[in-house]
Amino acid sequence: MRILSLLILIFCFFTSCNKKQNTEEYHQYTNDLINETSPYLLQHAHNPVNWKAWNQETLDKAKAENKLIIISVGYSACHWCHVMEQESFENEAVAKLMNDHFISIKVDREERPDIDQIYMNAVQLMTGQGGWPLNCIALPDGRPIFGGTYFTKEEWTKALTELSDLYKNNPQKASEYADKLVSGIQKSQLIAVNSAKADFQSSDVATAVKLWQKQFDYKEGGLLGETKFPMPASLQFLLRYSTQNKDEAIQKQVHTTLTKMANGGIYDAVGGGFSRYTTDSKWHIPHFEKMLYDNAQLVSLYADAYLASRNELYKKRVVETLNFVESELMAANGAFYSSLDADSKNKSNKLEEGAYYAWKKEELQTLLKSDFALFQRYFNVNEEGLWANGNYILFTNQSDKEFALQNKLTLPALEVKIKNWKQILATARSKRPKPHLDDKTLTSWNALMIKGYVNAYRAFKNPHYKEIALKNANFIVNNQLQKDGSLNHSYKEGKSSISGFSEDYATVGDAFISLYQITLDEKWLTKSKQVTDYALAHFWDKKSYLFYFTSNASANLIARKMEIADNVIPSSNSILAHNLFLLGHYYSNENYSEIAQKMLNNVKVDALQSPTEYYNWLDLMLNYTSDYYEVAISGKEAFAKTSQLQSYYLPNILIAGATKESKLPLLQDRYTNDETYVYVCVNKACKMPQRDVAIAVNKIKNSR
Repeated sequence: MRILSLLILIFCFFTSCNKKQNTEEYHQYTNDLINETSPYLLQHAHNPVNWKAWNQETLDKAKAENKLIIISVGYSACHWCHVMEQESFENEAVAKLMNDHFISIKVDREERPDIDQIYMNAVQLMTGQGGWPLNCIALPDGRPIFGGTYFTKEEWTKALTELSDLYKNNPQKASEYADKLVSGIQKSQLIAVNSAKADFQSSDVATAVKLWQKQFDYKEGGLLGETKFPMPASLQFLLRYSTQNKDEAIQKQVHTTLTKMANGGIYDAVGGGFSRYTTDSKWHIPHFEKMLYDNAQLVSLYADAYLASRNELYKKRVVETLNFVESELMAANGAFYSSLDADSKNKSNKLEEGAYYAWKKEELQTLLKSDFALFQRYFNVNEEGLWANGNYILFTNQSDKEFALQNKLTLPALEVKIKNWKQILATARSKRPKPHLDDKTLTSWNALMIKGYVNAYRAFKNPHYKEIALKNANFIVNNQLQKDGSLNHSYKEGKSSISGFSEDYATVGDAFISLYQITLDEKWLTKSKQVTDYALAHFWDKKSYLFYFTSNASANLIARKMEIADNVIPSSNSILAHNLFLLGHYYSNENYSEIAQKMLNNVKVDALQSPTEYYNWLDLMLNYTSDYYEVAISGKEAFAKTSQLQSYYLPNILIAGATKESKLPLLQDRYTNDETYVYVCVNKACKMPQRDVAIAVNKIKNSR
């Protein structure tokens, strides 16, 4: 019996060892990133490189060992980040070089945009361009001396060898170069204080827009170039500008862009939602990653464009995109995840860009049977739709009405067929390996999604959209808003972390104002004011009247930067200026109004010279160069009348409303039990109150 027991014990021991060996063989290497929560960092946790996260302990280690630092920045859905990982960071010889001579730090740019901002600025100063992956070599104190984006294995090895030799043999030269580079980083994007009196003219905005028009691609929409990026907020500015100024040429350009994007390969015809950009000039061939911030802003854009045009295509894209968001990017607690990867596994079980989204002709023929010929014409399964390796990207190049007419179908019959085709393809695609999900939640991007749902609710009156917006807003309040009034930037697996950046305060403040306007619940206006006041206390620079990206309580990096120019997401400063403008009106707060005006005045010259990079500032300028209306609705029917008012495209108004007495300055002493009145005011001068919303709207429209 004792022998039997001993044999069992020996068997268990060897079984345990074999299991351990198998595990170690499968994950031959494990580095410090295994302790992180970022999906991007975890993707690199089993590289042979001794990756570390950005923290004080790592930075102290670099100084103690007097080693150069590799700062490698990317994000989970980044295709070329994966390529460089496979070629270099999974290579043992490259890893040995990195481990022997450097402290290697991986950074998720979405979690730490402050770090990304500084080293991206450095690379742009060194090379004139930037992008991801971002790879920067810095001295032990964090000052950069070399950088770039994607490197081949040979290029990377050569650069590391030369830099290691330079620092070993001539550290003084490296330090002198770093001094100059840091000085350039600190000076870049500095805004000179404009001491002249603020003077904003409509003619200045018109001149800036004419400058912008030189870059328009009038045939394909968007801007001229070999690649196409949707720039939703800039298109919202152009939509507003062209509507207020009755500029038909720009209106046509906006709607051309919206139609081309809605029908192009950048839009996922099967599952809904938009990709990050296209690699061609016709919106056909996407770079397949799907980002929350793109889809959030595109929902807002298409909802507004629907109100302006009543184009049913725009409504379809909003509905389908929100279905995609809820299906693929929303958690049970109402939080939204960050992105879906461009890459997924193909039939050979290897990661391949677009494998989830592309189609072989033979597969489509098998799935669609007798309907394939019609499907082929509709979705361009032809030379134009051919991408690579026999794969096709689905897109359309005419309206459903035109296609139905050409193919002798009624429009309802075609719509039934399209719905059936999409269901068949969705079922087939569900059997493929899905792209990787980056399941962290970012406060700023969630706030953009709240705004998307609010705008969709305003346009289509679907109560579900308001419910989702409120659910996410309450998630932010309950998880990301801290007791001291600060916001955290990231949330994952039940843990709220990383002190918020100005982008979080800007977008949350904006989202809460928009929520107030559809709910008339002053709680949201109050919370918007609170996060704005916190930003003023901890991010605002009294000299420039602009906001730093990081809080005065944050750990110091080599530079404290300001985000001023607008990119695919408007800059935090331009959003904060908008918020202060609105809150100044809501609360009759002259300090808020003065700060907003001075912020705009300080960027005025740059905005007029570079309109594509300052579009959201130009949008704010429109508030000063033409009438901007305060619309106050007070009475028992305030909610219904507010909803009716929001059925119109009126980009130059703010809405205040109450179904009872309110202490808000715009509503104070305006409540009566018997009637609900609509007050339209400009610069504290009000027109005769109206009972009829349509009459009030006409007064606004006819005075443009």
